[in-house]
Amino acid sequence: MGKYLVRRLINYVVLVFIATSLAYLLAAVSLNPREHFQGRNPPVPVTTQDRILSAYNINDKTPVLDRYGHWLDDLVHGNLGRDFDGGYVGANLSRRMWVSGQLLLIGTILGGLVGVGAGAWAAVRHKRVADYSLTQGAFFILSCPTFVIAILLQVGATRLNDAVGHRLISFSGQSDPALQGGFFSHLGDRLDHLILPTITLMLVGAAGLMLYQRAAMLDVLGSDYVRTARAKGLRRRTALTKHALRTALIPSMTIFTFSFATIFVGAIFTEVIFGWHGMGEWFVQTIQGNDTNGVAAVTAVTAVLILIASFLQDIIVALLDPRVRVG
Repeated sequence: MGKYLVRRLINYVVLVFIATSLAYLLAAVSLNPREHFQGRNPPVPVTTQDRILSAYNINDKTPVLDRYGHWLDDLVHGNLGRDFDGGYVGANLSRRMWVSGQLLLIGTILGGLVGVGAGAWAAVRHKRVADYSLTQGAFFILSCPTFVIAILLQVGATRLNDAVGHRLISFSGQSDPALQGGFFSHLGDRLDHLILPTITLMLVGAAGLMLYQRAAMLDVLGSDYVRTARAKGLRRRTALTKHALRTALIPSMTIFTFSFATIFVGAIFTEVIFGWHGMGEWFVQTIQGNDTNGVAAVTAVTAVLILIASFLQDIIVALLDPRVRVG
């Protein structure tokens, strides 16, 4: 198992380097940072533009391979460059990841747990009311865009707040900047602002994972090893959890680990609608703002997160399925 994981890790590191390099090169040749100077009155001299762009290593007059070499050297030393506003990309990235982490961690984990549990339950209750209800509910959620679900939850929270006569659930921003009080007051306010975006992410994540888990569970329920376990006198619950569910978890864990990595830049609608200024929102802003260093930084972090998720997925699969323990 050790040699298998080492080979996989080396493979992932090479792939991350290639993906990050290609993303930087694509951003460097396709984005146009000179648009920041257009329409200014008085016009900015070209020499001034070149001096500013060269300071940020985004001057299109510099050969792209030279810019890439300079960026790669900075990356090795832990410097992700500077954005066009003069700030450091690394500091902005850390702040955005902290914001997204608060928003996404709970929702993603809850979505995974609910999706796996609901899918397994629906498979065990195949062609019963619980199965039909959960399956149709999952299809309904998947058929609705994320922003529709978020807006519906906001409308429902507004109606609820109006019904009780005061703000029971908050859904705009990360916290109330005018709030007075101590640690627990601010903690409660943060949790209050987390309720609706967390529910949004949980519903979207659980719906897709539930259908995968249901299908995988149905495939293994009729397997020979499950029937053999039952024939040997093993209790039904034990046979389902120890044999059927363990095998059926393999594809679901693969989906969950990868979604956990990509959701940092995949929750754009949720972050924008609920006013959370995280990685997803910043990724769109960097593209719109022709920020080569910002786009490359987001891509690099996402690639590293996918590497970590892939490695964790290999470990989980190796633990669940002894057949992959080779070498």
